[in-house]
Amino acid sequence: MARTRGKDSLGPAQRRGRRKRVVHVFTEGLVTEPSYIEIIKQHGVPADPTTTVEVRIANASAPGSQRKPLKLVEAAVRLMRDEQRQAKRSGLEKKYLPQVWCLFDRDEHEGIETALKQAREGDVRVAFSHPCFEVWRLLHHKPVTNTFGGGYGHVTNRLPFARTPKDAANIKLVLPHQVTGSYGDARKRALQMNAQHGDHVALVNRDPYTDVHDFVEKGLGIASY
Repeated sequence: MARTRGKDSLGPAQRRGRRKRVVHVFTEGLVTEPSYIEIIKQHGVPADPTTTVEVRIANASAPGSQRKPLKLVEAAVRLMRDEQRQAKRSGLEKKYLPQVWCLFDRDEHEGIETALKQAREGDVRVAFSHPCFEVWRLLHHKPVTNTFGGGYGHVTNRLPFARTPKDAANIKLVLPHQVTGSYGDARKRALQMNAQHGDHVALVNRDPYTDVHDFVEKGLGIASY
């Protein structure tokens, strides 16, 4: 099961005798993505129970100005270089090699294509959502076929719990009952939704879109929750 440290972890992990894989995550959101990751830590079923995945929120205390996609990727690439050097010196097995991920949205951000290109070149993995992470939350409850040209508000208004006073009071916070038990459905719906877009459509123009399920499985090693 994934384990999360709640503070910034910007340096390489200590590796002597380690039998775990460290995943550093840079999140655009201060609340939504970290709270979602915490739920996975508590409720996730690992695909390989013999391998522990330690999740480190790398920018937990970063200000908003450092949470734009380009800034996230630049910091992530620097960290990945450090991690790769340390892993090479330590002779880590492939299954224990560290990963660095960025989770960010299309929103109205500029430079998304540049951020994606720099991430690819720097061996940093990206979980991308269009227009926002809330598409992934919505898929836990229903299929999504229409576009969201209006952005974040249009998606959150469709969340079934947005009309529940207790949940709506802090809509950015992901709560366990909003996602647990629904991962398989969400993943299936995401694949169907993403398939609406042809290969000729640039990732940045795919509305709606999310590949957070890749982060869950390939990053955190979780099969279900």
